[in-house]
Amino acid sequence: MVGSHLTARLLTDGHDVIAVDSMSTGQRRNAEWLTGKPNVTWIEHDIVEPLTVDGPIEAIFNMACPASPVDFRDKALEIMRTCSEGVRQLLALAQRHDAIFLQASTSECYGDPEVNPQSETYRGNVSTTGVRSVYDEGKRFGEALTMAYHREFGVRTRIARIFNTYGPRMRIDDGRVLPNFICQALRGEPLTVYGQGQQTRSFCYIDDLIEGLVRLALASDYVEPVNLGNADEVTILQIAEEIIDLTQSRSQIAYRPLPPDDPKVRRPDITRAREVLGWQPTVDRRTGFSRTVEDFRQILAAGGANM
Repeated sequence: MVGSHLTARLLTDGHDVIAVDSMSTGQRRNAEWLTGKPNVTWIEHDIVEPLTVDGPIEAIFNMACPASPVDFRDKALEIMRTCSEGVRQLLALAQRHDAIFLQASTSECYGDPEVNPQSETYRGNVSTTGVRSVYDEGKRFGEALTMAYHREFGVRTRIARIFNTYGPRMRIDDGRVLPNFICQALRGEPLTVYGQGQQTRSFCYIDDLIEGLVRLALASDYVEPVNLGNADEVTILQIAEEIIDLTQSRSQIAYRPLPPDDPKVRRPDITRAREVLGWQPTVDRRTGFSRTVEDFRQILAAGGANM
């Protein structure tokens, strides 16, 4: 989802784009609009394998990696390979082409944090053995590898720690809280809330994230990690109630046991992004949720295909 929005933004800004995706978790409908477009080259490729690109490259945005809880069991080894060998392959490509390399990292680097909000200097509270560890530790390793290439080879690297991003083009079977709630509400099913719903998240609309990524990669030379997210922190229960209201659903809330290692709080400290990039989110939650609900409504009306 993020890659398709980023591609659209880069094309709008006048860049030529090479879009690379293994389609492991990607949706064909998010790539179809690229067909026949000028200034776009589409390559179906797994980044754990070497990639050769002819001609100059200005920047590489590495957005690759299954990122949903439903993937952490079924694609565990794929996630770890993508975060290790995949990142290394793209860093080597950036080195050969003297290109900027942006690593899409994650707020999951903070694990189940003991401080709130989380600043980039916080080192996290991450399980190395839990179900989520393949993603959390994979992304942490990706950051370390990115910094190693910067220090040893002088690669111009950037690291974005992305907090809960949402918007049109998400997978309806994504497994994360917002797609789950929207689909359940639109279908009239109970909304599944884990624990008592008092754990918190901070949701950032896709357009705001893309603006931050572009500024970080192309308008700054900042090497250390930068949080990109919305500091508007809300409880999961509040999100469920808002989605029920927006969809005018008669769904009820069903409470289930809290999964292991599920973060209790999540809120970015975006001071660094404000100071370094002049960036902060501009899309309010209700506006963003409404746009996302409408997109999901259209997908479900068309049969719910995630192709």
